[in-house]
Amino acid sequence: MTACGEKNIFLQEWDTPYGIPPFEKIRISDYMPAIKEGIRLQEAEIQAIIDNPDAPDFENTVAAYDRSGEVLSKVTAVLFNVSESDYSDALNKVVEEATPLISAHGDNIMMNAGLFARVKAVYEADQSALTREEQMLLKDLYEGFIRNGVGLDEAGQARLKEINSELSMLTLTFGNNLLAQSNAFKEELGFPVSSYYDKMASEPDRALREKIFNLYSTRANHGDEFDNKAVVLREMELRIEKARLLGYDTPASFILSDKMAGDPGTVDAFLGNIMDSAMRRAKEEVADMQKEMDKDIAAGLLPAGSRIRPWDYMYYAEKVRKARFDLDEEEVSQYFKMENVRKGVFATASRLYGISFEPLEGIALYNPEAEAFKVSDSDGSLIGVIITDYYPRDSKRGGAWMTNFVEQCEGVRPVIVNVGNFNKPTEEKPSLLTIDQVETMFHEFGHALHGLLSQCKYKGTSGTSVKRDFVEFPSQVNENWAFEPEVLATYAFHYQTGEVIPEELVKKVQAASNFNQGFTTGELCAASILDMKWHELSSVEGIDVDAFEKQVCSQMGLIPEIIPRYRSTYFNHIFGSSGYSAGYYSYLWAEVLDKDAFELFRQKGIFDPDTAMGLRRGILEKGGSEEPMTLYRAWRGADPDPGALLRARGL
Repeated sequence: MTACGEKNIFLQEWDTPYGIPPFEKIRISDYMPAIKEGIRLQEAEIQAIIDNPDAPDFENTVAAYDRSGEVLSKVTAVLFNVSESDYSDALNKVVEEATPLISAHGDNIMMNAGLFARVKAVYEADQSALTREEQMLLKDLYEGFIRNGVGLDEAGQARLKEINSELSMLTLTFGNNLLAQSNAFKEELGFPVSSYYDKMASEPDRALREKIFNLYSTRANHGDEFDNKAVVLREMELRIEKARLLGYDTPASFILSDKMAGDPGTVDAFLGNIMDSAMRRAKEEVADMQKEMDKDIAAGLLPAGSRIRPWDYMYYAEKVRKARFDLDEEEVSQYFKMENVRKGVFATASRLYGISFEPLEGIALYNPEAEAFKVSDSDGSLIGVIITDYYPRDSKRGGAWMTNFVEQCEGVRPVIVNVGNFNKPTEEKPSLLTIDQVETMFHEFGHALHGLLSQCKYKGTSGTSVKRDFVEFPSQVNENWAFEPEVLATYAFHYQTGEVIPEELVKKVQAASNFNQGFTTGELCAASILDMKWHELSSVEGIDVDAFEKQVCSQMGLIPEIIPRYRSTYFNHIFGSSGYSAGYYSYLWAEVLDKDAFELFRQKGIFDPDTAMGLRRGILEKGGSEEPMTLYRAWRGADPDPGALLRARGL
């Protein structure tokens, strides 16, 4: 591979600023040879661990495994991140070829009896000399083997490998279909999917609102080549079979067995309580909106007998909000220029955690719209790099997310990316964000802080390598600062005049912060319940996707004026990957923690240095080096109050 290594950038040391991938030197043709070589190298590293004549111990087995696969990690981090945010047909072909190879490689490691024997020997030995981080890494690795089929017989392992391989391709198909449908939505209507909520709140033409709603809510559900219904059913069929192979009745039971929640019943009860509160409020909201609609009927704008329908909810909710709070979203957005909001996000983190940000000029990134910033600690030492990529394009999937190009571990500082789909600048105006988009920027940067501030020794415990129902805590707690008057004063400047947002307008934003929570909480909770009900199935025989959704929505008590935030055919969190399968509830679960946490900041002061640095040192730096609730209790000094979420949402 020497000759290949001289040409293939992934097989060379990167002499780049701060470890940022040399995007300008990466060719499409580099990926597959580097992946194959990365797999070969890690296989050799694994075999060396197995062949080690010394007795298994943490350093020669667990730490050695954590260090393995560096080349493969380097290439896959770039491949999968870029394919989601700067897609091309050529790149997708690479992903399609690479995905089954990577899936099979992962299975071969987790089902390797020789490697597991050594890990098991370390796990069953006296662990008292290990640090807590080492104990957690060992525990997670040992349980990972069990959960990935090392205990199955030869036939069981062979079948599990087939299931994992097919699932990896199905999730890819799901995402590709959804991207195609989202682009078709934009082509039909002239605006991206990311602008859906704004358009539905502002479009006065009811027939056009209905058309927008129907196109949005039936994405990948038209019976054509991009239809995801069969993909959903096949994914669930395979997930059910996988759960049974591993000794569980349902995918939800399997997935939740190592999460904070522990079991489906706990999640169902948690969501049911929130749903009841949300629907009580939603019915009040519909009654208020109907009064506004009745005014339009009286004015002759709508036929007699018109009632609020799903495509009316956001439009008439905005009318109620304007009437009740005299708050105009467009007026507020004039103060939320993207660059200024980002400065505010950075300034808030600086004040809380003592870190600073510096733009990095002249560094080629994967797309010209992306920007990079060096992050330093108060003593000048390097924290890492944050890349922001905030505008929609046809090559980017919808939504917003954080991920790593380089993971933190001992001696390595991370390279993090925040991706969004915010309002693009035009010739007339800069990028002006909505209230929701501002909140989203703070949210994703909370994830970035979790990755940037990590001070773990091992990759397997660093940053966001935590239980899925804890991973949203750092992101959601960061949202709480977004609209505090003290924070708004640092970034909310009118894009034309430079005037800071008036105190009167700030009061309106805050007064309206809990407005429409029946809808907001209801659609989120409904999606969480839909996710759970899919994964609580023990069979998909005879199931029709649309009929199943309708039944679930009826049983959960969702009023007909609201649909789940994601319907099955475009529920990318759970079918475009497995990351949030039986886990979408995590947003609400973590919100209990984040609202409880911010109540402490309210008591102590929202920039109280001891509370803020305690959060940094006690949680953000710790990654997965300790159980989540142990970290939370140690910082908070108490268990979280379950009522904090409903209090914060005004429910």
